[in-house]
Amino acid sequence: METKVENKEIVFLLADDHSIVRQGIEIIISDIVPNSKVFQTSSLQQIEELVKLNHIQIAIIDAHFPDGNSLHFLPLIKAANPDIKILIFSGLEEDLYVLKFIKAGANGYLSKLSEEEEIKQALLSFIEKGEYFSELSRNLMVQFVNNPDLINPLTRLTKREFQIAEMYAEGYGNLEIANHLDIKQNTVSTIKKNIFEKLQIENLVELIDLIKTHHKI
Repeated sequence: METKVENKEIVFLLADDHSIVRQGIEIIISDIVPNSKVFQTSSLQQIEELVKLNHIQIAIIDAHFPDGNSLHFLPLIKAANPDIKILIFSGLEEDLYVLKFIKAGANGYLSKLSEEEEIKQALLSFIEKGEYFSELSRNLMVQFVNNPDLINPLTRLTKREFQIAEMYAEGYGNLEIANHLDIKQNTVSTIKKNIFEKLQIENLVELIDLIKTHHKI
């Protein structure tokens, strides 16, 4: 595959709250699309305004910002510019989030854990085809046709597990949950362990983010 798109003049938006991430992507863009114009923002709230004012063609957006989750903003971005192509560039687990972002309007999903060459090839594919999905994402899309619940990982939980997950998200501790539900504290700990395993997460911060992202959206 060619490593440059010499004759294209593309307007990009890089939206990420970490400047080093934006700088790294801009270097790759300038290498493969020398005539590109790149706007940057670290704020989720500025994305819609920048898209409206600058005729952005390709937006590369993080999934999560300090001021919120970009999932809810994708329909607004598409409404502001129906022709825009959106690539989610995120450190969030691809298998848990990619289908949700596709449903919201994303044209691609790329993991921040990718090697530089993979990022370069993904950007080239996105520029030329208007989409990029890894083999994992494509497999999930095929599975989703037969199992629509796949889009929401919280459906993996039992009713009691989901109840306790919500309580954790609301700030309750193990003892409070045990007293509230009239069950033993070690039972709560066991259920917590099951929740983490089913959702493939390691801490309460990730659980809270999953609840906010996937519950009743």
